[in-house]
Amino acid sequence: MRTLAIANMEVGSVWMRLVRVRGGAPSVFLMKPSAVSSSSKTTRTIRYKNHLSTFFPSSNPPPITFLSPVSPTRRPLSTATCSPQIPLATIEDYCSDAGGGDNINVLPKKGSRVLLKGMSFTELQQWVRSHAFRPGQALMLWKRLYGDDIWAHCTDELEGLNKDFKKMLSEHAEFRALSLKDILTSSDGTRKILFMLDDGLVIETVVIPCNRGRTTVCVSSQVGCAMNCQFCYTGRMGLKRHLTAAEIVEQAVFARRLLSSEVGSITNVVFMGMGEPLHNVENVIKAANIMVHEQGLHFSPRKVTVSTSGLVPQLKQFLNESNCALAVSLNATTDEVRNWIMPINRKYKLGLLIETLREELRFKNNYKVLFEYVMLAGVNDSFDDAKRLIGLVQGIPCKINLISFNPHCGSQFTPTTDEKMIEFRNILAGAGCTVFLRLSRGDDQMAACGQLGNPGAIQAPLLRVPEKFQTAINASI
Repeated sequence: MRTLAIANMEVGSVWMRLVRVRGGAPSVFLMKPSAVSSSSKTTRTIRYKNHLSTFFPSSNPPPITFLSPVSPTRRPLSTATCSPQIPLATIEDYCSDAGGGDNINVLPKKGSRVLLKGMSFTELQQWVRSHAFRPGQALMLWKRLYGDDIWAHCTDELEGLNKDFKKMLSEHAEFRALSLKDILTSSDGTRKILFMLDDGLVIETVVIPCNRGRTTVCVSSQVGCAMNCQFCYTGRMGLKRHLTAAEIVEQAVFARRLLSSEVGSITNVVFMGMGEPLHNVENVIKAANIMVHEQGLHFSPRKVTVSTSGLVPQLKQFLNESNCALAVSLNATTDEVRNWIMPINRKYKLGLLIETLREELRFKNNYKVLFEYVMLAGVNDSFDDAKRLIGLVQGIPCKINLISFNPHCGSQFTPTTDEKMIEFRNILAGAGCTVFLRLSRGDDQMAACGQLGNPGAIQAPLLRVPEKFQTAINASI
């Protein structure tokens, strides 16, 4: 692990250390003042003050409750020790704009072996050369990993490859990043696949068949999510860790391997499972590039869609480095509502997000962003919201998906009625917007939009409901 940011603050006789580690959630530690010299106390206190605006999006950082008594051994604080206004579940976003990607110069490992699905094609070629084999062997291996309807999981499935090359792979390479735990089938044919990771954590992937010949795999990019969107079940988990590129790619590989014979060809990929994809931007871009490689999984870039709640710097990076499609989870037309239901808006305001899209999309030809809008009864579904939404997307080449809210345990919200969703859609369509109603799929198996994950006993806090929406929320309880 590599520490990216460290800050210390002296409060009375107690020191707090906030550590941001690449590939995992930040931790808040306590330490005795005797462990730090007086000169370093002064330096680090100044350093903390200088970075205050980086660690917290508002000028008034939340109070932090310290554990007592203080142990000489550093202990992470629990979620409950932070103010619910800026929960620990989202603190990583406020700490750094950096994504949690792998170091491009270090090959992905599983134990002492190189993890094949964590490498780009160029990296695979270089690795094969380093073992004194021809680059052509790398292409043949790549096709058996991702193409030719093989989706190999072991050397026994590498028919046609050089015997010595296969022996080298058996000694130095690992094929699988995930282990299948379970497959749940919904009444509408949607499948939810549960995968076990090497560290015992579980992620969920959804395969959604469509009677129009299109089948979509919805992949996860993180275990849990740091964004704490109030309508999302995954957000209740907080962030456990980022997924590696291999763990992301293998969800699509497994989906084709397991279900192609049942549901037909899987044609589309959406990064709309567990996690905020652009919070893990390096691994997501790498995984998407592997998915669209013409000699491999060969998805069309227009049929690989990466969704974001609105991380502006990473959004720019994605639009500059990837040809895949972008979806923006909008869900509100004012900062007041979006600050509440999507806390990331406190850092990247709605106006900044919209203007960034308007500016960046000027340089991409024939490119449309997909706006996702989860409709919450009495919160964001008024006709005034529809009119404001028209104004927000003006001048942005886009499509709009209106999504029915999918209830879950502990939810504060209720879905907008079908009749009101249709009226909302008609207002948008009447103004010339391209708009669709998106039906729930797989909700009887908790496989629908916003229903993935298992929050457990310790959950991210619910945020204070603005007074004007108290009536709507109380009506849903």
